[in-house]
Amino acid sequence: MEMLIAGGWTGGSGSIPVLNPYDGSEVDTVPRASNADIDRAIAFAVDGATKVKALSGYERYHMLMKAAALMEERLEDLARTITLEEGKIIAEARLEVDRARETIIGSAEEAKRLGSEVVPLDGAPGTGNRFGFTLRVPCGVVLAVTPFNFPLNLVCHKIGPAFAAGNSAILKPATDTPLVALKFARLLLDAGLPPEAIQVVTGSGSEVGRQLCSDPRIRKISFTGSRDVGEAICGMAGLKKVTMELGSNSPVIVLPDADLDKAANAIVATGFANAGQVCISAQRILAHETVYGDLLDSLGPRVQGLQTGNPLDDDVRVGPMVRENDAIRVQEWIRDAAATGGRLLAGGERDGAIVEPAIVADVSPDMRISCDELFGPAVGLTPFESVDAAIASANDTNYGLSAAIFTESLDNAMRFAKEVDSGNIHINWGTQWRADLMPYGGLKESGFGKEGPRYAVEEMTETKMVVMHLP
Repeated sequence: MEMLIAGGWTGGSGSIPVLNPYDGSEVDTVPRASNADIDRAIAFAVDGATKVKALSGYERYHMLMKAAALMEERLEDLARTITLEEGKIIAEARLEVDRARETIIGSAEEAKRLGSEVVPLDGAPGTGNRFGFTLRVPCGVVLAVTPFNFPLNLVCHKIGPAFAAGNSAILKPATDTPLVALKFARLLLDAGLPPEAIQVVTGSGSEVGRQLCSDPRIRKISFTGSRDVGEAICGMAGLKKVTMELGSNSPVIVLPDADLDKAANAIVATGFANAGQVCISAQRILAHETVYGDLLDSLGPRVQGLQTGNPLDDDVRVGPMVRENDAIRVQEWIRDAAATGGRLLAGGERDGAIVEPAIVADVSPDMRISCDELFGPAVGLTPFESVDAAIASANDTNYGLSAAIFTESLDNAMRFAKEVDSGNIHINWGTQWRADLMPYGGLKESGFGKEGPRYAVEEMTETKMVVMHLP
């Protein structure tokens, strides 16, 4: 496929193969953008920002709603593309397309809600006959940098609000999964968005990232990805607005009064979806010592029953990881934990990019499978003696994106919600849950800023203060 620059589909200075993680076959190729390509895209976006800003909120709403309708028509093609380039099982890929459609609908609604606020200036001394109000205006050019693990929905979480707010956007999709992003861009043009509203630049982040992120003509960056890359982007960005959605190693606390069946089902659902390649995947399972053994017994058969294989097969529940190198790393972390005091109770074997879903018991906090972001199909379990110890363990990390607790005690649930340092808190479900309209973002080194169409629109607009000095 070609990339979309300055209103046209074009090649680049070379090509990059897009590989099927399951069998290694080539799905397609995409261009490798040159410095000249990037400069042309930014210049076109700067001119385009004026045109997009001039559209009424209703016009932007109508275009996005048309895009949502086209997404429904093309659901199967978009889902199959996700599966082929990422390895996500087809059922999850279809769900992602449907969620992405809802994200675009939510963005469309926000295009009609860019309101102003009256500021009561007469509440300050010496204001006299003055009337004040705010105006919200688009930032200008938004750069969206998206990851491989949700290659359509996370694109929609950035491009939808950017356009709704009146910005032009340049999208840099993950090198492993650019195809569905390119198909989505074509869909947006088919829906009537002006060519100036959306461009897609393909190429490795190390080659094109610095030029894109450091250019002062780009006024807003929205990035989802690893903590280290996020920090590097912040260093390049200079004086522009930045939203960072970074990594995590999400804790799940299971108290003695928990419903263990509910907890086990949720841990499996939220720990192994998308082969564990989710930034809010359940990773650190902290269970009270009185229920620790029972929880292990409950998890075992559930995890062992997760079928691996071809992600296009409707019976498969865990497909390949996006790259074999990542599968090798995850297997190494599992083996390291087992060799240093952990007990491997299930899974952990590897076949190419597929890692069998794994349970590691007796994990200590200093093991990589606990203290770093695993981003793979394994959960590590650690016993604790008291609620105090569990909350301390949950907070003993640089991350803070999502955390969960299982308890029937309202007091413990509210204490957890108040004391655990995490941007998303879940009571009686696992850490991997997101309604696309909610404010979503992390604390500490899991990032800053919020997504969800309403909140992303706020991040992608500026506030002007207008004061009328009346007679």
